[in-house]
Amino acid sequence: MRDRTSWFIKILDEADPSTFGIGECAPLAGLSPELNEDFEGQVHVFVDSFNNAQIQKPPATLVDIHSLIQSKFSSIEKISSIVFALETALLDLYHGGVRTIFKSSFVDGKSIPINGLIWMGGMDFMLQQIEIKIRDGFRCIKLKVGGLDFEKECDILQYVRRKYFRDDITIRLDANGAFKGEDVFYKLNELAKFNVHSIEQPVKKGSELLPEVCAKSPIPVALDEELLGIYNQAERGALLDRVKPQFIILKPGLHGGLYGSSEWISQANMKGIRWWVTSALESNIGLSALAQFVSQYSIEIPQGLGTGAIYDDNFESPLEVLRNGHLAWNSKNSWSLENI
Repeated sequence: MRDRTSWFIKILDEADPSTFGIGECAPLAGLSPELNEDFEGQVHVFVDSFNNAQIQKPPATLVDIHSLIQSKFSSIEKISSIVFALETALLDLYHGGVRTIFKSSFVDGKSIPINGLIWMGGMDFMLQQIEIKIRDGFRCIKLKVGGLDFEKECDILQYVRRKYFRDDITIRLDANGAFKGEDVFYKLNELAKFNVHSIEQPVKKGSELLPEVCAKSPIPVALDEELLGIYNQAERGALLDRVKPQFIILKPGLHGGLYGSSEWISQANMKGIRWWVTSALESNIGLSALAQFVSQYSIEIPQGLGTGAIYDDNFESPLEVLRNGHLAWNSKNSWSLENI
């Protein structure tokens, strides 16, 4: 990816247009079912429907917003990115249009631990990124596997463990479904030698092997793509009961919005499955909403919210990545939304 396209939904009272809520709609190609050639048309239809509904005041809670969306609109299950944008904009407007989505510890100054994402590339490029992340204070890094020669990927992991053995670095891996049935257990056993924290989606979505992989893998398995397209609580619970992963990874823009993600978290907590939230490469508008959402919970492990700095033209915001691998809200920094 060289660029990223997002749409933004603004909600305001015509009597006071200077006060508005804003939400980011950022579907991902190949993953978001709503993304097609007429996606912008879908957004316009949704916005027109909202305006025609003549909402008198913004709802106060995420539950209220979910009830409103269900009562006013049909077929919301497959438009997670639009729902996420609407939820964010309504909550923002309810809290005064100052980009506060939730009253949370995050906006009050408590930072969130995040992992450092290592982008795919040649071996030297990836090693350089790892060095920079660890130098900047990250103690949890995430690498993609399955896209390069497997032996080279193992060489990278071996290098990290040998060079930074004193630094207690946590390594997360993401296979994006790249491992085949005939070699998945061999590769998992080889990768386990490097004391890996978890591996995302080792086999492709829908693979019959997945329950066996979760049961037998020497590395804890995290589900990501596997959660796509599952929109009600009964189906969510059935999937987790059948596959029994050790972790689930939530992208609200893909997994039913903020409310849908809260339902996934509820199911996971009941079943003793751990979780973390990650961005779908949103701008700082979406990233801020995700950080505020996740800070409502007791955060046990680093979240995947360190992607804001990858853009050349992101919005200025109070979001700040600290040198200890944490995301913080610096109230001295202001938002710059003049282009919206």
